[in-house]
Amino acid sequence: MTHATYPHMLKPLDLGFTTLPNRVLMGSMHTGLEETGDWNRVAEYYAERARGGVALMVTGGIAPNEEGGVLPGASGMQNDEDITNHKVVTDRVHNAGGKIAMQILHAGRYAYSPKCVAPSPLKSPISPFLPSELNAEGIEKQISDIVACAKKAQQAGYDGVEIMGSEGYFLNQFLVTHTNKRTDEWGGSYENRMRMPVEVVRRTRDAVGLNFIIIYRLSMIDLVPNGSTWKEVVQLAKAVEAAGATLINTGIGWHEARIPTIATSVPRAAFSWVTAKLMSEVRIPIITSNRINTPEVAEELLSNGHADMVSMARPFLADANFVKKAKEGKSQQIAPCIACNQACLDHTFSMKLTSCLVNPRACSETKLNYSPAIQIKSVAIVGAGPAGLSTALVAAKRGHTVTIFDGASQIGGQLNMAKQVPGKEEFFGLVEYYRNEVARLGINLELNKFVSSNDLSGYDEVVIATGVTPRNPQIEGQDGPNVVDYIDVLRDKATVGKRVAVIGAGGIGFDVSEFLVHEGESPTENLELWKREWGVGDPSLTRGGLAASGAQPEAPVRQVTLLQRKAQKLGKGLGKTTGWIHRSSLAMKNVEMVAGVNYEKISSAGLHVSFGEAREKMRLIECDTVVLCAGQISNRSLADDLEAKGIHCHVIGGANIAAELDAKRAIDQGSRLAAGF
Repeated sequence: MTHATYPHMLKPLDLGFTTLPNRVLMGSMHTGLEETGDWNRVAEYYAERARGGVALMVTGGIAPNEEGGVLPGASGMQNDEDITNHKVVTDRVHNAGGKIAMQILHAGRYAYSPKCVAPSPLKSPISPFLPSELNAEGIEKQISDIVACAKKAQQAGYDGVEIMGSEGYFLNQFLVTHTNKRTDEWGGSYENRMRMPVEVVRRTRDAVGLNFIIIYRLSMIDLVPNGSTWKEVVQLAKAVEAAGATLINTGIGWHEARIPTIATSVPRAAFSWVTAKLMSEVRIPIITSNRINTPEVAEELLSNGHADMVSMARPFLADANFVKKAKEGKSQQIAPCIACNQACLDHTFSMKLTSCLVNPRACSETKLNYSPAIQIKSVAIVGAGPAGLSTALVAAKRGHTVTIFDGASQIGGQLNMAKQVPGKEEFFGLVEYYRNEVARLGINLELNKFVSSNDLSGYDEVVIATGVTPRNPQIEGQDGPNVVDYIDVLRDKATVGKRVAVIGAGGIGFDVSEFLVHEGESPTENLELWKREWGVGDPSLTRGGLAASGAQPEAPVRQVTLLQRKAQKLGKGLGKTTGWIHRSSLAMKNVEMVAGVNYEKISSAGLHVSFGEAREKMRLIECDTVVLCAGQISNRSLADDLEAKGIHCHVIGGANIAAELDAKRAIDQGSRLAAGF
């Protein structure tokens, strides 16, 4: 029996020796949980998603040996103690009615360790360490360790393993001449280069027997020079199938690729066409992946024959009950993954525990809980931005009576400006989710309402989430008719000329610049336009799927100069995994980036700046419009008034700290505050 709305997504998948209840895989994510050593916490993270109805989960990458770990101390499956620890996880998942596979990840030259090994001694651009070239004995050790790791995973109770053969990791490094310069039986011809992954799958199947899931994660489009051709991808897929794989999962792009693959500016399901090309080539089920974040997108892909199964990773951070809600006809209640990377991948690459911008409970299931309130309180929240809304939702779910006040005509606060930026269209869905939840939870919403301290007496809890106001940069001439601020541009659609100077190169300055160089359809909403802009081609035509013509961005509709006072690279404070994308996107639009300036004055001719402490070198940025994005200050006058009257209040979000607009911090603060009411 399948659900009428999503019949393909909710249809069981028969693997012969076991049946998956639906077509949704929770893809692998490095969370850092295993490295904490708190196996109860790890187990609860996975068990909550098992209860949420996902058919099969894949763990974060687990190292088969010391040299294969992504980082020194990375979680591994190498001894009896590891088996015992992981059994805590598998038992909990099975008791919750779920299935789980362990990803075996050998990092190869991507390992951040002097002990790293690879097919050839070529340093990767994302690690400072030169790998040691493996000899024949070393290759045999790596194969044996991966197979032993799979066997131990089986002993630990896992339902299967995923062998990581994509994203530029160890097995992927053998496949292409970009990283494999060998001349022995492990290099040279493609038959030799693919020997390593095929041998790993064959020997793993021999070790674990027939009734055990083996997923092979296959790089279907490398997006690096000298990557695999489509003919080679098909050849490998058929060989992996013959060697005993149960499923083939789609891998997209190497980590060193200079094309974004999962950021919010990437169109939804941007690479499912690659998976679709393989569907007729093998008999085993194929999984598609990358930027699939709603049941509707998943259903469309499956019904169109692009794949047999869909992989979603970050959407299960945003909402553990994704599948359950879809099955129950409550898809509008699914907290949406906006692909921002801010609390997941940015945390991972900063050595922090993973979480989620829209769901601070992600990876804190044993630490942060929204249990029913013992004492029902009346809660007043001033401000319907992300801080206020997150507080309201958690408080209402716990049973409190909640009223939100906001002077605007709609909820969302700064999110309503973010969603106007090309590449940030996912914020529309986040605001819509909040709107639905406010109505569903019976939260009293008072819009177009400017409250005073007198309106807030009598409430048990008062929360001030009034956000920020633009900082005054105090530049001579800033009151002129050719000067606007970011609110005028993004919210009020102020008229902006063809030549623009943007003052301030933080996140808002980059967003405003992105907004100003586009007009008409956003590349995020048009896959062919996006592929052309970034130079994504067909691996049937060019190696690695890099378009022979290279990137061909549309001409910018405005000439933009982006400036900052600090004498450092612009965008240094942007997201660790997305900053390069924002910089590259603006560079493609010929945005001039100027650092280390003093703002002298604004005239009808444009922006006058100088450089250095002596202010000797002067320059006129000729422009029609100057846009002020020079930071923010906390809007806390109401909080100050309340405190002066002796009324206790909680100040959160931008009203608390006016750093760069930070929805992650605002939502986390609000959720944790309401959890304690």
